[in-house]
Amino acid sequence: MTSPILVTGGTGTLGRLVVPLLRDAGRDVRVLSRSARPSVDGVEFVTGDVSTGEGLDAALEGVETVMHCAGSAKGDEDKARNLVQAASAAGVRHLVYISVVGVDRVPVVSSLDRAMFGYFAAKREAERIVAESGVPWTTLRATQFHDWVLMTLRQMARIPVMPLWGGMRFQPVDAGEVAARLVELALGEPAGLVPDIAGPRVYGMKELARGYLRASGKRRLVIQVRTPGKAAAAYRKGANLAPERAVGHRTWEDFLAERLRQDR
Repeated sequence: MTSPILVTGGTGTLGRLVVPLLRDAGRDVRVLSRSARPSVDGVEFVTGDVSTGEGLDAALEGVETVMHCAGSAKGDEDKARNLVQAASAAGVRHLVYISVVGVDRVPVVSSLDRAMFGYFAAKREAERIVAESGVPWTTLRATQFHDWVLMTLRQMARIPVMPLWGGMRFQPVDAGEVAARLVELALGEPAGLVPDIAGPRVYGMKELARGYLRASGKRRLVIQVRTPGKAAAAYRKGANLAPERAVGHRTWEDFLAERLRQDR
């Protein structure tokens, strides 16, 4: 195939890993960016915004496969709606979407649920929009990235008392491993909802926090706070986990050690 693959979110945590893997596979890549950038080494940057739909028609010209990696804490359903409308009009033959494990098991019903776990509801709605778009699609659900866990713990450690979400567990996965799986899917045929991808181990949040504090040489008083709401209750029961899909290899400990070395 000679048509470029369009990647949304191509400069983010996941997208910046996807792009070189596509190039290694011999594909030209077109990256949607909200700001102008020079094109280099088979990677063309085009200006557009999935949040508004601006520039999508031009970005999709001549494109048969789209990898939708642009995500945020809110508004993912709006991004998906704008993208699938433009993709359908452009005759896209394969739309690959990255979602999150638990979107079908974490109930977001109250204002409190929405305040803390609205991301899951937005991702679930985006999945529905993609599936009903008429564009052939593939959706992969992943557990939380190591990068997200580290960012969250760093924020919590900014104060002397480190508050944790009591009773919650995580199964973090390496973003590079998710990127490799996404590229494999994008180069194949549309497959609908495919099996989840999750990290090799399940950790309690306290275990993750103590590992981070020990590795970074910080001392904090750690307290666990029980979060109310149905979504939080589902989380405590493991709705965000996929132990049967622990196909990732890179552990939290390995990721953390390497990242802290890079930061020094």
